Amino acid sequence: MAQTAQGYSFSKFAGLDFYAEVNAATLDLAQIGKQRNIVDLSCGNGGISKQILERLEDAKHSVIYAIDHSASALRDARENIGDRTDPAVKYVQGEVQNLSELLGEKVDSIVYFNAIHYVPDKAALLKMIREAIKPGGTFVFNSSFFKGAHPPETDLFARKWMMKSLRMLKREYGLRAIRADKTEARQQLTPEEYYELLRDGGFEITAEEIHRIEVPIDGWYDISGFQDFIEGVMPGVPLEIARECLQKACKETWEEMELDTVPRNWMMVVASRA
Repeated sequence: MAQTAQGYSFSKFAGLDFYAEVNAATLDLAQIGKQRNIVDLSCGNGGISKQILERLEDAKHSVIYAIDHSASALRDARENIGDRTDPAVKYVQGEVQNLSELLGEKVDSIVYFNAIHYVPDKAALLKMIREAIKPGGTFVFNSSFFKGAHPPETDLFARKWMMKSLRMLKREYGLRAIRADKTEARQQLTPEEYYELLRDGGFEITAEEIHRIEVPIDGWYDISGFQDFIEGVMPGVPLEIARECLQKACKETWEEMELDTVPRNWMMVVASRA
Protein backbone atom coordinates (compact mmCIF):
# COMPACT_ATOMS: atom_id res chain seq x y z
CA MET A 1 0.00 0.00 0.00
CA ALA A 2 1.54 3.31 -1.07
CA GLN A 3 2.11 6.24 1.24
CA THR A 4 -1.08 8.25 1.69
CA ALA A 5 -0.98 11.94 0.86
CA GLN A 6 -1.41 14.29 3.80
CA GLY A 7 -5.07 15.11 4.39
CA TYR A 8 -6.35 12.03 2.52
CA SER A 9 -5.92 9.32 5.14
CA PHE A 10 -8.34 6.65 6.34
CA SER A 11 -8.46 8.01 9.89
CA LYS A 12 -11.68 10.03 9.62
CA PHE A 13 -13.61 7.08 8.22
CA ALA A 14 -12.01 4.78 10.80
CA GLY A 15 -13.42 6.91 13.61
CA LEU A 16 -17.06 6.33 12.65
CA ASP A 17 -19.26 4.21 14.92
CA PHE A 18 -20.33 1.68 12.31
CA TYR A 19 -16.69 0.96 11.41
CA ALA A 20 -15.88 0.27 15.05
CA GLU A 21 -18.94 -2.01 15.13
CA VAL A 22 -17.81 -4.25 12.27
CA ASN A 23 -14.28 -4.53 13.67
CA ALA A 24 -15.67 -5.41 17.10
CA ALA A 25 -17.82 -8.10 15.50
CA THR A 26 -14.76 -9.57 13.77
CA LEU A 27 -12.75 -9.63 17.00
CA ASP A 28 -15.62 -11.33 18.79
CA LEU A 29 -15.96 -13.89 16.01
CA ALA A 30 -12.27 -14.71 16.57
CA GLN A 31 -12.61 -14.78 20.38
CA ILE A 32 -9.54 -12.59 20.41
CA GLY A 33 -9.59 -12.14 24.18
CA LYS A 34 -8.30 -15.68 24.69
CA GLN A 35 -5.00 -14.86 22.96
CA ARG A 36 -1.93 -13.41 24.66
CA ASN A 37 0.50 -12.26 21.95
CA ILE A 38 -1.43 -10.40 19.27
CA VAL A 39 -0.34 -8.38 16.25
CA ASP A 40 -2.48 -5.50 15.00
CA LEU A 41 -1.06 -5.30 11.49
CA SER A 42 -1.42 -1.92 9.76
CA CYS A 43 -2.71 -0.58 13.04
CA GLY A 44 -3.40 2.97 11.80
CA ASN A 45 -4.62 5.20 14.61
CA GLY A 46 -4.81 2.34 17.11
CA GLY A 47 -8.58 2.00 17.20
CA ILE A 48 -8.50 -1.77 16.69
CA SER A 49 -5.72 -2.21 19.25
CA LYS A 50 -7.94 -0.44 21.77
CA GLN A 51 -10.76 -2.87 21.01
CA ILE A 52 -8.38 -5.79 21.49
CA LEU A 53 -7.29 -4.38 24.84
CA GLU A 54 -10.88 -4.27 26.01
CA ARG A 55 -11.31 -7.99 25.28
CA LEU A 56 -8.19 -9.51 26.82
CA GLU A 57 -8.91 -12.14 29.45
CA ASP A 58 -5.34 -12.22 30.78
CA ALA A 59 -4.06 -8.68 30.30
CA LYS A 60 -1.21 -9.07 32.78
CA HIS A 61 0.53 -11.65 30.60
CA SER A 62 -0.42 -10.24 27.20
CA VAL A 63 1.43 -8.23 24.57
CA ILE A 64 -0.05 -6.34 21.63
CA TYR A 65 2.23 -5.43 18.73
CA ALA A 66 0.85 -2.36 16.96
CA ILE A 67 2.62 -2.40 13.59
CA ASP A 68 2.41 0.16 10.80
CA HIS A 69 4.68 1.41 8.04
CA SER A 70 3.81 5.02 8.92
CA ALA A 71 5.56 6.83 11.77
CA SER A 72 2.73 9.37 11.96
CA ALA A 73 0.14 6.56 12.28
CA LEU A 74 2.10 5.07 15.16
CA ARG A 75 2.24 8.46 16.88
CA ASP A 76 -1.53 8.71 16.54
CA ALA A 77 -1.94 5.18 17.88
CA ARG A 78 0.27 5.85 20.88
CA GLU A 79 -1.71 8.99 21.68
CA ASN A 80 -5.04 7.22 21.15
CA ILE A 81 -4.17 4.21 23.30
CA GLY A 82 -2.21 6.04 25.99
CA ASP A 83 0.42 4.61 28.32
CA ARG A 84 -0.18 0.94 29.07
CA THR A 85 1.89 -1.43 31.14
CA ASP A 86 -0.65 -4.17 31.71
CA PRO A 87 -0.87 -5.42 29.00
CA ALA A 88 2.17 -4.15 27.18
CA VAL A 89 1.67 -2.43 23.84
CA LYS A 90 4.70 -2.39 21.57
CA TYR A 91 4.70 0.07 18.68
CA VAL A 92 6.69 -1.17 15.71
CA GLN A 93 7.36 0.67 12.45
CA GLY A 94 7.90 -1.56 9.45
CA GLU A 95 6.55 -3.27 6.37
CA VAL A 96 4.53 -6.47 6.36
CA GLN A 97 7.12 -8.30 4.27
CA ASN A 98 9.53 -7.99 7.23
CA LEU A 99 6.99 -9.23 9.77
CA SER A 100 9.01 -12.09 11.33
CA GLU A 101 12.06 -9.84 11.74
CA LEU A 102 9.96 -7.07 13.27
CA LEU A 103 8.47 -9.41 15.87
CA GLY A 104 11.42 -11.57 16.81
CA GLU A 105 9.03 -14.25 18.14
CA LYS A 106 6.01 -16.21 16.98
CA VAL A 107 2.64 -14.90 18.12
CA ASP A 108 -0.78 -16.32 18.95
CA SER A 109 -2.79 -14.18 16.55
CA ILE A 110 -2.42 -11.65 13.75
CA VAL A 111 -5.26 -9.23 13.06
CA TYR A 112 -5.33 -7.48 9.67
CA PHE A 113 -8.41 -5.36 9.12
CA ASN A 114 -9.74 -3.84 5.90
CA ALA A 115 -6.37 -4.01 4.18
CA ILE A 116 -5.78 -7.44 2.62
CA HIS A 117 -7.42 -6.31 -0.63
CA TYR A 118 -4.50 -3.92 -1.22
CA VAL A 119 -1.89 -6.69 -1.33
CA PRO A 120 -1.10 -7.83 -4.91
CA ASP A 121 0.55 -11.14 -3.97
CA LYS A 122 -1.80 -12.52 -1.33
CA ALA A 123 -0.21 -15.98 -1.40
CA ALA A 124 3.14 -14.48 -0.42
CA LEU A 125 1.45 -12.42 2.30
CA LEU A 126 -0.18 -15.52 3.79
CA LYS A 127 3.16 -17.34 3.76
CA MET A 128 4.78 -14.51 5.75
CA ILE A 129 1.88 -14.37 8.18
CA ARG A 130 1.91 -18.14 8.69
CA GLU A 131 5.62 -18.04 9.47
CA ALA A 132 4.96 -15.46 12.20
CA ILE A 133 2.15 -17.42 13.92
CA LYS A 134 2.54 -20.27 16.39
CA PRO A 135 1.10 -23.66 15.38
CA GLY A 136 -2.61 -23.50 16.13
CA GLY A 137 -2.53 -19.68 16.20
CA THR A 138 -5.00 -17.58 14.24
CA PHE A 139 -5.05 -15.12 11.39
CA VAL A 140 -8.06 -12.80 11.56
CA PHE A 141 -9.03 -10.39 8.80
CA ASN A 142 -11.95 -8.53 7.33
CA SER A 143 -12.55 -6.59 4.14
CA SER A 144 -15.24 -4.45 2.55
CA PHE A 145 -13.61 -4.72 -0.88
CA PHE A 146 -14.55 -8.10 -2.31
CA LYS A 147 -16.97 -9.45 -4.89
CA GLY A 148 -20.27 -9.39 -3.07
CA ALA A 149 -19.59 -6.38 -0.86
CA HIS A 150 -22.29 -4.36 -2.63
CA PRO A 151 -25.82 -5.65 -1.96
CA PRO A 152 -27.79 -5.52 -5.24
CA GLU A 153 -30.24 -2.98 -3.86
CA THR A 154 -27.40 -0.45 -3.54
CA ASP A 155 -26.62 -0.43 -7.26
CA LEU A 156 -28.88 2.51 -8.00
CA PHE A 157 -27.27 4.70 -5.34
CA ALA A 158 -23.75 3.80 -6.48
CA ARG A 159 -24.56 4.36 -10.15
CA LYS A 160 -26.23 7.73 -9.59
CA TRP A 161 -23.46 8.88 -7.25
CA MET A 162 -20.65 7.96 -9.64
CA MET A 163 -22.39 9.32 -12.75
CA LYS A 164 -23.14 12.60 -11.00
CA SER A 165 -19.51 12.83 -9.82
CA LEU A 166 -18.10 12.19 -13.30
CA ARG A 167 -20.45 14.68 -14.94
CA MET A 168 -19.43 17.28 -12.37
CA LEU A 169 -15.77 16.51 -13.01
CA LYS A 170 -16.17 17.05 -16.75
CA ARG A 171 -18.50 20.07 -16.50
CA GLU A 172 -16.63 22.03 -13.86
CA TYR A 173 -13.02 20.99 -14.49
CA GLY A 174 -12.93 19.57 -18.02
CA LEU A 175 -11.40 16.34 -16.71
CA ARG A 176 -12.05 12.63 -17.11
CA ALA A 177 -10.94 9.67 -15.03
CA ILE A 178 -8.18 7.54 -16.56
CA ARG A 179 -9.45 3.99 -16.30
CA ALA A 180 -6.08 2.45 -17.20
CA ASP A 181 -4.80 3.64 -13.80
CA LYS A 182 -7.11 1.35 -11.84
CA THR A 183 -5.70 0.70 -8.35
CA GLU A 184 -5.12 -2.66 -6.70
CA ALA A 185 -7.84 -2.03 -4.12
CA ARG A 186 -10.38 -2.36 -6.95
CA GLN A 187 -9.16 -5.82 -8.02
CA GLN A 188 -11.62 -7.83 -5.96
CA LEU A 189 -11.78 -11.54 -5.11
CA THR A 190 -14.79 -13.56 -4.03
CA PRO A 191 -14.91 -14.96 -0.46
CA GLU A 192 -14.46 -18.44 -1.93
CA GLU A 193 -11.23 -17.32 -3.64
CA TYR A 194 -9.95 -16.01 -0.31
CA TYR A 195 -10.84 -19.30 1.39
CA GLU A 196 -8.97 -21.24 -1.29
CA LEU A 197 -5.90 -19.03 -0.84
CA LEU A 198 -6.00 -19.66 2.90
CA ARG A 199 -6.24 -23.43 2.52
CA ASP A 200 -3.44 -23.46 -0.05
CA GLY A 201 -1.35 -21.35 2.34
CA GLY A 202 -1.59 -23.81 5.20
CA PHE A 203 -4.57 -22.41 7.11
CA GLU A 204 -7.82 -23.99 8.23
CA ILE A 205 -10.87 -21.73 8.22
CA THR A 206 -12.49 -21.87 11.65
CA ALA A 207 -15.08 -19.10 11.30
CA GLU A 208 -16.37 -16.90 8.51
CA GLU A 209 -19.24 -14.50 8.14
CA ILE A 210 -20.57 -11.93 5.72
CA HIS A 211 -21.65 -9.10 7.99
CA ARG A 212 -24.15 -6.53 6.71
CA ILE A 213 -23.67 -2.99 7.98
CA GLU A 214 -26.06 -0.09 7.46
CA VAL A 215 -23.73 2.77 6.50
CA PRO A 216 -24.91 6.35 7.14
CA ILE A 217 -24.04 9.25 4.88
CA ASP A 218 -20.95 10.06 6.96
CA GLY A 219 -19.42 6.76 5.88
CA TRP A 220 -19.83 7.41 2.17
CA TYR A 221 -18.85 11.07 2.50
CA ASP A 222 -15.71 10.36 4.53
CA ILE A 223 -14.54 7.47 2.38
CA SER A 224 -14.66 9.93 -0.53
CA GLY A 225 -11.81 11.78 1.16
CA PHE A 226 -9.58 8.69 1.37
CA GLN A 227 -6.82 8.59 -1.23
CA ASP A 228 -7.13 4.92 -2.12
CA PHE A 229 -10.88 5.18 -2.66
CA ILE A 230 -10.47 8.33 -4.75
CA GLU A 231 -7.83 6.70 -6.94
CA GLY A 232 -10.03 3.63 -7.32
CA VAL A 233 -13.10 5.47 -8.62
CA MET A 234 -11.41 8.50 -10.23
CA PRO A 235 -7.96 7.32 -11.31
CA GLY A 236 -5.67 9.98 -12.73
CA VAL A 237 -7.69 12.89 -11.29
CA PRO A 238 -6.03 15.33 -8.82
CA LEU A 239 -7.04 14.32 -5.31
CA GLU A 240 -8.52 17.66 -4.25
CA ILE A 241 -10.72 17.93 -7.33
CA ALA A 242 -11.85 14.31 -7.17
CA ARG A 243 -12.71 14.60 -3.48
CA GLU A 244 -14.76 17.73 -4.08
CA CYS A 245 -16.77 16.10 -6.87
CA LEU A 246 -17.32 12.84 -5.01
CA GLN A 247 -18.41 14.46 -1.77
CA LYS A 248 -20.68 17.03 -3.38
CA ALA A 249 -22.29 14.34 -5.56
CA CYS A 250 -22.68 12.05 -2.55
CA LYS A 251 -24.72 14.67 -0.66
CA GLU A 252 -26.83 15.52 -3.68
CA THR A 253 -27.58 11.88 -4.47
CA TRP A 254 -28.41 11.12 -0.83
CA GLU A 255 -30.90 13.97 -0.67
CA GLU A 256 -32.48 13.15 -4.04
CA MET A 257 -33.01 9.52 -3.07
CA GLU A 258 -34.12 10.43 0.48
CA LEU A 259 -31.85 7.82 2.02
CA ASP A 260 -31.22 7.01 5.68
CA THR A 261 -28.49 4.41 5.18
CA VAL A 262 -26.95 2.38 2.35
CA PRO A 263 -25.82 -1.14 3.33
CA ARG A 264 -22.40 -2.66 2.75
CA ASN A 265 -21.22 -6.22 3.33
CA TRP A 266 -18.03 -6.97 5.23
CA MET A 267 -16.25 -10.29 4.89
CA MET A 268 -14.95 -11.55 8.25
CA VAL A 269 -12.62 -14.56 8.41
CA VAL A 270 -10.82 -16.44 11.17
CA ALA A 271 -8.24 -19.03 10.08
CA SER A 272 -6.04 -21.30 12.17
CA ARG A 273 -2.49 -22.17 11.25
CA ALA A 274 -2.57 -25.87 10.41
